[in-house]
Amino acid sequence: MLLEILLISTKLGLTSFGGPVAHLAYFKEEYIDRRKWLNDKTYADLIALCQFLPGPASSQVGISIGILRGGLLGGIISFLGFTLPSVMVLVIFALLYQNFSLGDAGFIHSLKIVAAAVVLHALIGLGKKLTPDKSRMGIALAGAMIMLLYPSAWIQILIIVAAGLLGLKLFRDKAESKIEPLNVNISKKMGATSLLILVNTLIALPILNKTFNSSLLNIFDVFFRVGSLVFGGGHVVLPMIEREIVPQGLLSPDEFLAGYGMAQAVPGPLFTFSSYLGTIMEGITGAVAATVAIFLPSFLLIVAALPFLSELRKRASFQSILMGVNASVVGILLAAFYDPVIKSSIHDGTDFALGVILFALLNVWKVPAWLIVIIGSVGGYIFNLFSV
Repeated sequence: MLLEILLISTKLGLTSFGGPVAHLAYFKEEYIDRRKWLNDKTYADLIALCQFLPGPASSQVGISIGILRGGLLGGIISFLGFTLPSVMVLVIFALLYQNFSLGDAGFIHSLKIVAAAVVLHALIGLGKKLTPDKSRMGIALAGAMIMLLYPSAWIQILIIVAAGLLGLKLFRDKAESKIEPLNVNISKKMGATSLLILVNTLIALPILNKTFNSSLLNIFDVFFRVGSLVFGGGHVVLPMIEREIVPQGLLSPDEFLAGYGMAQAVPGPLFTFSSYLGTIMEGITGAVAATVAIFLPSFLLIVAALPFLSELRKRASFQSILMGVNASVVGILLAAFYDPVIKSSIHDGTDFALGVILFALLNVWKVPAWLIVIIGSVGGYIFNLFSV
């Protein structure tokens, strides 16, 4: 059974292009339609559960299916199969970037423009879904303004907390009343233990990081905190990690955006962007530390949530808090679209023209993100030829 989980999840990790929505479609085709591991209702409940948690929803759904099929070890194996292919590609790209001076290559700047188009596309999609009314749009705009005026990781966390409290007051009447229960075989004691580990680790890591002067510990602290607090999926990783590492000089804006652009070209979860960042900062050991740290909260949260969330999701107060949090996510991403994305990628009219073309291909013609990377790299080269 475990070998079967590994083979199928690895197949999905090698072929699941297109971001979290596409990943969920691939999962349904493979796990539900073809293999009948779950029924449609249980799968829909798992998706709803993971949408309520911070972290990468598609990875969490994959972990959940692995747990339901093969226990905790099945969840780990499912995660490894789905994640490792893109981790390996991004680590290799980071090593090439460092050792062969790829930072000066023309296609690297094209990757930054690709990142701008992808972030704008994600921002519009999230905005339509998460800010459908004036109140939530107001929360998003306020969050963006505060982030632009006071750019820091801690301000971002405060914005999320404040938005959740505001949502509790404003959106209680918008909560859904009919939510199906989710039946799982994880004990509440195990769930509580997992949550306790998560909370204690969040508290202990900053203390240990200040006590011991270790670059690997610093990487683990940063990425574990990001993995624990990022609502809204992979694209929201961009602003939160950027605020943690670029101002501190751990990476340059150019290195950061080049990796983010490349991350669009690989299958699997966008959170594997952390593998690239860890490699740039501390080589292979940095990649391992960053990757484990950013995904570990997702695993702990799934184990903690599965026994409890069926009941919690029914509560109007919980739903209203998440509405506020999700609206703030849109504002945080809007601020990041200006800094660092636009500031580091669009330097002249040629860059702007290429960005508009790539965005139109994404938004209007629905070209997949991995193909946008190829088109952007080739287009950037052609535009440069004509601009000389």
